[in-house]
Amino acid sequence: MRSLSYRPCVGVMLFNADGLVFIGRRRNKRLAEHSAPGFEWQMPQGGIDKGEEPLAAAWRELQEETNVTSARLLAESSHWYDYDLPDAISKTAWKGRYRGQTQKWFALRFEGEEKEIDIDNPGGGHKPEFEAWRWERIDRLVDLVIPFKRPVYERVIADFAHLAKR
Repeated sequence: MRSLSYRPCVGVMLFNADGLVFIGRRRNKRLAEHSAPGFEWQMPQGGIDKGEEPLAAAWRELQEETNVTSARLLAESSHWYDYDLPDAISKTAWKGRYRGQTQKWFALRFEGEEKEIDIDNPGGGHKPEFEAWRWERIDRLVDLVIPFKRPVYERVIADFAHLAKR
């Protein structure tokens, strides 16, 4: 199993004008690769399509999960960050093809009005992935995410913490 590759993915840390970060609570809690009881929150993220550039994937995923298009790029992580799925999850997640994900992260600043955020009717005609959302302090994010993703979140926070200031 450990010889499997990582699924290429992007993540978006979306800041508001107050330096808080968008997080959404996963809608489908039956998918063990996304949530565990008490740890259903995450930042927008998703797979990179074949031939797609990471930044383009980040913009697409942000719109597909939040409906947000009114944002500007602040920063890109200097590294790709990997996480392994626990063995029990990796056998079923993504049809067992991947051991985990490798992620390129982008920090964006939301510049629209909050009514633009629509997790129930996101852009691109995709099914909603979040059932709730809120703005959260950057130092609280690690405590809200599924434990096996925490090392990646710690590294992303270290990369982008300076952007949380107003």
